[in-house]
Amino acid sequence: MKRFVTAACVAITLSAVDTTWAQAPAAPATPPTYVAIPMEITVNRPAAEVWKRIGKYCDIGEWFQLPCTITSGKDGEVGAVRSVANEVLVAKTELSYTYTQPVRPGRPYDLYHGTLEARPVTATTSKLLYTLMYDNSMLADDAAREADKQRRITTFTRALNNMKTLAEGGTLPPPAPRGGGAAPGAPPAGGRGN
Repeated sequence: MKRFVTAACVAITLSAVDTTWAQAPAAPATPPTYVAIPMEITVNRPAAEVWKRIGKYCDIGEWFQLPCTITSGKDGEVGAVRSVANEVLVAKTELSYTYTQPVRPGRPYDLYHGTLEARPVTATTSKLLYTLMYDNSMLADDAAREADKQRRITTFTRALNNMKTLAEGGTLPPPAPRGGGAAPGAPPAGGRGN
């Protein structure tokens, strides 16, 4: 009798475990809608010179005109984390890098990634390519998604223009005041709004 009760308990336990494993994962509330935004600008300098001037991981501080420090790892090495939205360097080549933003408490995760590349065009000219990729499914509707996309294009086009200016030997004007007096298209205080 004791064996029968023990066997019955084991059988019930295993059937409960098997049922749990057989359940399908819950579907996301809203399926993701991934957006890619490719942007580029021509620079009148060779790609290697351009990258030397604007391609270090925390050079974003100069051309985005916001503070940047490496908070973990070593500048330029995969795994480095910069203070700008705690972005993590996830890939790099001789003339490019890709970063991502980690999950942040209290904010929907949008799988945001950015890639910056200097690409040779001729011996004396190059292109800067900046591609953003993210999920905008958490936005209310198509109008909100389009407004968000245009805001990002405006912000990153300004950054590309700043990179071109710096790479070609120019200087940037002082940044617009942050907060209530920020210039149109400027990111909110604390990051680029990604």
